[in-house]
Parts: sequence; structure tokens; C-alpha cells
Amino acid sequence: MANLDPDLLKALRHAATAAADDNVTFYVNSGWRSPDYQNQLLREAIFTYGSEDEAARWVATAATSPHVKGDAVDIGHSDATAWLAKHGAEYGLCQIYPNEPWHYELRPKAIDDGCPSMYANPTQDPRMQQ
Repeated sequence: MANLDPDLLKALRHAATAAADDNVTFYVNSGWRSPDYQNQLLREAIFTYGSEDEAARWVATAATSPHVKGDAVDIGHSDATAWLAKHGAEYGLCQIYPNEPWHYELRPKAIDDGCPSMYANPTQDPRMQQ
């Protein structure tokens, strides 16, 4: 959990404690990533999906990835992602893309207003347009 935004980490810890009361355990599969690792993931996605355009639906560049900035976590196990889908907004934790049910970012306004609408995938996210 090194290099995560402190507010994201705090929200994640509060949510994990509440989830544990429901016998749900969070597994952070990925948090902060180095630019080199993010670029490696992108290269692998290009190989897997056959093109940069198709890979962009799943993996951001190092310049645009919220993981590189410490602003995102990928949560493992479907019970944990289901719990977050139901309760995450209470902690400001929001799913950003419907094609990535494991990817969560901090949206503090969600505590009062609920999570914002999701982008279809990262190619529709204005933050990824660089």
C-alpha cells in the first residue's frame, strides 16, 4: 500500500474494517505502480489485445494511469468487489469503469452524493486523453 494517496488509503482501511464485520476480506491486487511497471502492463495488453486502441480499453499509459499517481486500487475477490459496489460510496470509494469491477478510486463527494456515473471504459475517461 506504499505510495497510495493517504486519503485513499484511509478510506480503504475504513471500508475494509466495515467489510470485515460482514465477513468480507479485501485483497488489494494492485495499488501504486511505477511508470516502468505500468508501461510493461500496457505492452502486455497490446500483445494480448492486438492493438494499442484495444489495449487502451483496459490499461492506461504511465502518463495517465491513476495507479502511477497512487490514486487507484484494484480489489480482488468477487465478494469484496460486490461489497464495495454496494457500500463503497459510503467511504468515497467508487468504481470508475463497468468493465473493471475491481478498480476503485476515491471520490469524497460520493459520501454525500453517491458515486458519479461510470465511464464506459478508460478510452471514454477524459483523464486518459493525453
